Amino acid sequence: MAAIPEFLQDQTEEDIMSRMLERVPADLDKSEGSYIWDSLAPAAYQLYRASEWAREVLDRGFARTTFGPYLRMRCEEHGVLPRPAVAATGAVEMTGTAGAVVPLGSRVATPADEMTETSSIEYETVEATVLNSQGAAIIPIRAVEPGTRGNVPIGAVSLLVQPITGVTGITNTAAITGGADEESDESLLARYLLKVRQPGTSGNRADYQQWALETPGVSRVQVEPLWDGPGTVRIYVLDDNKRAPSQTIVDAVQQHISPAIGQGEGKAPIGAAVTVEAAIEVPLNIEAKLTLASGSTLEQAREDFEAGLAEYLEQLAFVDSLIRYNRISAILLDIPRIVDFEDLKVNGGIENIDLSLGEVAVIGTVSLIE
Repeated sequence: MAAIPEFLQDQTEEDIMSRMLERVPADLDKSEGSYIWDSLAPAAYQLYRASEWAREVLDRGFARTTFGPYLRMRCEEHGVLPRPAVAATGAVEMTGTAGAVVPLGSRVATPADEMTETSSIEYETVEATVLNSQGAAIIPIRAVEPGTRGNVPIGAVSLLVQPITGVTGITNTAAITGGADEESDESLLARYLLKVRQPGTSGNRADYQQWALETPGVSRVQVEPLWDGPGTVRIYVLDDNKRAPSQTIVDAVQQHISPAIGQGEGKAPIGAAVTVEAAIEVPLNIEAKLTLASGSTLEQAREDFEAGLAEYLEQLAFVDSLIRYNRISAILLDIPRIVDFEDLKVNGGIENIDLSLGEVAVIGTVSLIE
C-alpha cells in the first residue's frame, strides 16, 4: 500500500487507550490498574486489532499487494485466469514377449534415490498396446502428478510399478517434457498488469502477447508482425526457465492462438497467419584466467559464476537484447572466491553481444583456469 489512510494512522493500542481515557471525566480515577483502566484496556486492544485487519483488507483489495486466492479473484475480474499445472508427456519403449498386452493406465516410474532423498516419479500409459513381433512397442505416457518434476532426461524411466506379464524391459528413449507448475503469484500479477496497462484491441501486438502467456509453461513472449508479408505474425516463446520451450508447449500455444491458418478458430482474428516458434538459444562461451582466494577451488568458482550468470541471463531474456561484457566482468568480481581475473573472453571476444528478435542467451561452455 502506497500510504496509510488518515483514518488508520495513530491506531496503536496505546494511542487508542489514550484517546479513550481523555473522554473520562478528570475527577475519576483512571490510573493504570484502576477499574476504568482495566475496563477500557480490552476494548483498546480489540480496536487496535481491528485497525490492523483494516489495513490487511486494503492490501488484499489491490493487485500489487494481494496474494494467493485474493490475487486470483482480482485477476479473474479482468479475464486473466491462472495457468494450471500441466503433466509432462512422452513415450517409453517396452520390450519382452511378442504379443504381450500393455493395458491402458499401466504405471511406470523413475527409481527413487535415497542419497538425494528424491522420490520416484510415476507415469501412466495413455493407450493400450501390444508388443510387436520383435517384442517391442513405443507407448505414450503422461505423468501422474502435473508439474515440472515430471520432466526427466533420456533413460530416467526404467521401472514397472506393477509387473506386466511378458514385459521384461522399459526405458524412455527421449526426454519426458512439457510439465509445468501451477502459475506463481508473480507470473500471474505480471500478466494482469500487462492486460490492464496494455489492453489488446482487435489483434494488436499486446493481444498476441497476452494470448501466448495464457498457455501453461510460457513465461515471456516476443511478437514479430508482418515477418513474411501482410497478415503474418510470428511469435517466439520462452518456457518457465527462460529457455527454449519443448515442442509440446510450442504446439499448445499454436493451438490456442491459431490452430488453422487464417480461419479465426483460435484467439487470432480471421485472416491472420500466425506462426509460433521456440526461442532461438544463443550459447555464451566464457573463457577467463582467475586468481582465486586462499582455500577456493576452480570448481567452486565455476559453480558460483554459472549461478550468477544464469540469474543475469534470466533477467535479460526477451527484455533486453544486449549482453554486456562489463556486466559479465562484474559477476566474476562479485564472487568472494575470485580475487581477480584476466583475459575474459565472451564468445571469443571482448565486445557486447546484441541478440536479434527471438533469440535468448544461454550458458554455453565455461572454461576457467588459474
